[in-house]
Amino acid sequence: MPGSPDHPALTTVTVPDTELASAATQLVRDTTDDLIYHHSRRVYCFGGLQGRNGGLSFDPELLYVAAMFHDLGLNEEYRASGRRFEVDSADEARRFLQSHGVPEDSIRRVWTAIALHTTPGIPSFMEPEVALVTAGVEYDVLGIGYDDISDADRAAIVALHPRPDFKRRILRAFTEGIEPKPATTFGNVKADVLERYVPGFERGNFVDTILDSAWPE
Repeated sequence: MPGSPDHPALTTVTVPDTELASAATQLVRDTTDDLIYHHSRRVYCFGGLQGRNGGLSFDPELLYVAAMFHDLGLNEEYRASGRRFEVDSADEARRFLQSHGVPEDSIRRVWTAIALHTTPGIPSFMEPEVALVTAGVEYDVLGIGYDDISDADRAAIVALHPRPDFKRRILRAFTEGIEPKPATTFGNVKADVLERYVPGFERGNFVDTILDSAWPE
């Protein structure tokens, strides 16, 4: 119920108290560690607060599912998929939503929100749920817009979902999740992670790819 550790009650956003949200919480709790679970809950809360502050109308349930599933593709079982972890996360959310009879348009919004959450400059022009997952991720991981949320709300969220040594631990999780499929970092921010933490990693270069292609000119 609202106000409990699983349902924080803040001044402007609450975790949905629905069967779908509860099922999403349980699945993520069962399949990830505390780091990803608490990070995902913070992404929902921070994204929701930014949505309320910006006057956006969004579906809290869809935003919650997207936030909870957005890093599931970092799990060990997806590391041989050959796909970007964002796509693995989005596909898992789609299967979950389909199994609960959610309409296809809602599933598409959740899928897109997850798939684009590491692609800056695009989500903010899309549906609110898409924009706010990225906003929540950027707030919790990068600190973008840090002062846009009040000290009281930020402290309340972190008290419920703490972030001990979060910067180093999330970077380690990114590295472990994507090191087995380095090609999936081409053209996206996760190449920075492997370049920093994986000896011998060489990022793909867009210009070299063009110049070295099979086209004669």
